[in-house]
Amino acid sequence: MGNHRKLLQFLRPDPAVAAARSPDEDDDEGGGLSSSMPSPNTSWSARTSAAASPSPYVMSPWVNLPGLGGGDGVVVGGGGGTGLLGSFVKEDGHVYSLAAAGDLLYTGTDSKNVRVWRDRREFSGFRSGSGLVKAIVITGEGRIYTGHQDGKVRVWRASADDPAVHKRVGSLPKLGDVLRSAVKPSHYVETQRRHSAVWLRHFDAVSCLSLDAGAGLLYSGSWDKTFKVWRVSDSRCLESVLAHDDAVNTVAAAGFDALVFTGSADGTVKVWRREPGKGGATRHAMERVLRKGESAVTAIAVAAEARVVYVGSSDGAVTHWQWRRGAVAGGAPRNGGAMRGHKMAVLCLAVAGRVVVSGSADRTISVWRREEGANHARLAVLTGHTGPVKCVAMDEEDAATAGDGDRRWVVYSGSLDGSVKVWRVSDAPDATARTPAHAWKVSPSPSPLGAWSPYAAPEPGAEAHGRA
Repeated sequence: MGNHRKLLQFLRPDPAVAAARSPDEDDDEGGGLSSSMPSPNTSWSARTSAAASPSPYVMSPWVNLPGLGGGDGVVVGGGGGTGLLGSFVKEDGHVYSLAAAGDLLYTGTDSKNVRVWRDRREFSGFRSGSGLVKAIVITGEGRIYTGHQDGKVRVWRASADDPAVHKRVGSLPKLGDVLRSAVKPSHYVETQRRHSAVWLRHFDAVSCLSLDAGAGLLYSGSWDKTFKVWRVSDSRCLESVLAHDDAVNTVAAAGFDALVFTGSADGTVKVWRREPGKGGATRHAMERVLRKGESAVTAIAVAAEARVVYVGSSDGAVTHWQWRRGAVAGGAPRNGGAMRGHKMAVLCLAVAGRVVVSGSADRTISVWRREEGANHARLAVLTGHTGPVKCVAMDEEDAATAGDGDRRWVVYSGSLDGSVKVWRVSDAPDATARTPAHAWKVSPSPSPLGAWSPYAAPEPGAEAHGRA
């Protein structure tokens, strides 16, 4: 955001990509992302810019996905500015996480590698020693945090001399902090496996990360049922909270009223309020249980300016609540109801401006616009992935690139089918898609997480129902 260039600036129209204004009216538009990418037989050095250093990989497994016009991406009910711009695909791969920052896109997969994309091509990459990459967060200062299946959070930074070179600059917790804690018996907690571990380490997969830039804090959630609070300035673990009765699938810092939301496979969403502690530490007190249900909570996203929180769950619904401005601290939020646009579990959410994007195990992406009051209109359905959509991210298109009065957004979607797709989404209302949220309240189809198994790589310890 800000003055950074967007990845979209490098995407140019390609007549091979079509975006449908409505289910029966086509309008040619799109982008030449994949058409302009080099052949998969091209070496890495030919794929990167002249300023980029050679990759640590001899050959990249990522190639362009041909035939974008042949059913690779379909938009139903989108406005004139909505369409598929391009795709990247990794054979037999699974994309678990992604994050956009300026003109760079970071993608994490089950290969323990993080790929970096720029200027319509694979720009760089870095490898972690172990642990599938389940979450990526990027700070404004250029630090990249990655959460892994092995329970660690690793910290990376691009080289000042060569932005294509990324170096690991630390991990959470720091080794020195672990050693100091290890000598005190009171610093050990019992784990699920009847073993003990130092309290400031996750002893199961790190499933999610969230940054509260204003407070200088990073939150990590884990299948070990806890979330931990890290101070960005010195990588110190300030607090560990046993939050739920099952795996923590998602954590989100609200950006208002010092609130933090956690969602779990136990079906609950809890609201935590941050209070100052001694010596610069923090104390998070549970303010309320926002949601209870039999369906696992899989994703949370927050529209901070509007003070609205969105919750995705395994029953295919996206529910939302709004906190009133000026309300008494601890006051109850307003329940806005549920948006039901998916037949299977919602796996990921992203929000920017008035636009909300939900990705699902049913392989589709729904695009919603927040209207006045609690109503939401579904603007478009993006299809083309052949596996569950595991992660989404959004960034705003530059006004100069948009070329008209509508606000347009770039949506990045990663799937367990091994592909990353790039879409343009317009928030312009379209008469064919304007449907209040309550109209989508239909009985959802069963969506047990076991239905994802054909697409998911085996994950040790993932046998618990509802782990995302």
